[in-house]
Amino acid sequence: MESEVSESEIKDAGYESIIPLDEFLAAGIHIGTQQKTKDMMKFVYRVRTDGLYVLDIQATDQRIRLAAALLAKYDPTKILIVSARQYGHHPVKMLAKTIGAKAIIGRFIPGTLTNPSLDIYFEPDVVMVTDPHGDSQLVKEAVSIGIPVIGLCDTNNSTSNVDLVIPTNNKGRKALSLVYWLLAKKTADLKGIPFNHSQEDFETEL
Repeated sequence: MESEVSESEIKDAGYESIIPLDEFLAAGIHIGTQQKTKDMMKFVYRVRTDGLYVLDIQATDQRIRLAAALLAKYDPTKILIVSARQYGHHPVKMLAKTIGAKAIIGRFIPGTLTNPSLDIYFEPDVVMVTDPHGDSQLVKEAVSIGIPVIGLCDTNNSTSNVDLVIPTNNKGRKALSLVYWLLAKKTADLKGIPFNHSQEDFETEL
């Protein structure tokens, strides 16, 4: 889908990596799965001998910049970030806390975005999901009411309902902490918010 994002915007986002390449590699941000979807093929750099698909780190870096620029444009109280995936819980809460957004972790209750009679009803302007598959209920509701979706997408994800794809390992503890830390850091920089957290602050404890 990616209807709201053009390739020229992505290129304009810059090519100098936010952090050294080694730090991306150490977090395993590029390690995909043994499955790939047609949607994600353009983000795949190569396939390893063990059958794992490897993501293009440069594309990940650029999309993190683009997502941060997008988040910085919105009223933070109207941004919703979610994660059903356990390793996403803590980093999602940290990102939300940093920029003043709302976080929902664990099970997403159907109707949260579409049923005004619910106590938990919320009207966001943009949503971010840790995994479009695991967070499919939120994606479905956001699409039904025309809210843009930013999604962390692994090689096995369908991106048909995601407006801005961030290609990344969305299952690993360190990978998720790094992506959300970078998003928090870049968004805070753009909004002029003080940011003094390390990546470790965003890591889920084992």
